[in-house]
Amino acid sequence: MPTLFDPIQLGDIAAKNRILMAPLTRGRSTAEHVPTDIMIDYYRQRAGAGVIITEGTGVSRLGLGWPAAPGLWTSEQVEAWKPVTAAVQEAGGRIVAQIWHMGRLARPDVTGLTPLSSSATRAPYHKPDQNPYAEARAATLDDIRRAQDEYAAAARGAIAAGFDGVQLHGANGYLIDQFLRDNTNLRDDDYGGSPENRIRFMREAVAAVIAEVGAGRTAIRLSPNGETQGADDSNPAAVFVPAAKALDDLGIAFLELRELSPTGTFGATTVPKLSPEIREVFTRSLILNQDYTLDAAEADVASGLADGISFGRKFIANPDLVERFRTGAPLNADNVRTWYTPGPEGYTDYPALAG
Repeated sequence: MPTLFDPIQLGDIAAKNRILMAPLTRGRSTAEHVPTDIMIDYYRQRAGAGVIITEGTGVSRLGLGWPAAPGLWTSEQVEAWKPVTAAVQEAGGRIVAQIWHMGRLARPDVTGLTPLSSSATRAPYHKPDQNPYAEARAATLDDIRRAQDEYAAAARGAIAAGFDGVQLHGANGYLIDQFLRDNTNLRDDDYGGSPENRIRFMREAVAAVIAEVGAGRTAIRLSPNGETQGADDSNPAAVFVPAAKALDDLGIAFLELRELSPTGTFGATTVPKLSPEIREVFTRSLILNQDYTLDAAEADVASGLADGISFGRKFIANPDLVERFRTGAPLNADNVRTWYTPGPEGYTDYPALAG
């Protein structure tokens, strides 16, 4: 039976273990979305992961409405990523860029633009009278082609920056997810209505990325069960299981699923997890995520339900998480207050076992 500490081949990416670092928005880039030097240390410190998946990295100004998040649509951004990827690889790690279009969740106060989505909808906010989101405009066919081209261009930029691969962000209520789910996709054309049509935008975007960088360096993240940031579906199995089959047919390197549970600490739902059904149709590497303990991760890898497990918040506070798991050392607790603040506090100053 495989263990978390066994190597695995994820498409063209040779991972030294099956413990992945999940994507984590951290907000340490410039106001122009250019990576900064402090990010070199942050990612280098975590090179013990089998694969690091970076924080969400914008494919365009229209699609990146998060302050101080990095991008991959300008030459300056590409150049600034190069020392980050080099540092990780010199430390023996592998790093994949998560390429991100926020769709209706791109805030106009950040982009200066009206957001784009599958349909003309507005995302909810926990303070309705202070909602920073605007009503999105429904994507035209030209908009759809442009967005797919932006994913492909960002993937090309990622490989030029030295990344080992890319992961499309198809989860958490962002643009791809907005096309997949029936409460955000109200279209009546070839990109809406039936599950097959709602899958089309994702499938074509992934195919465009594959055409640029190859299937073996292409991955995607999905969040198939439960509501996230206002995106939900009345019958998730009907859309996400065939979506996984379409991704399997495309030959991608790996599929990562962020799955909620009734007792989730960062979002919860009573909607059943779909990983068992997806495992039946997705024959390539399947990575699972969300609220995993070491024991639960080991059990799901040993059973074959997952080929690897990605950890997010545990990697924030434990740059040497893999070694702590291996030795049974205690874990540092993370400080929520410093998740998105500028500077090294709560970013590069968590202690490693070596001191």
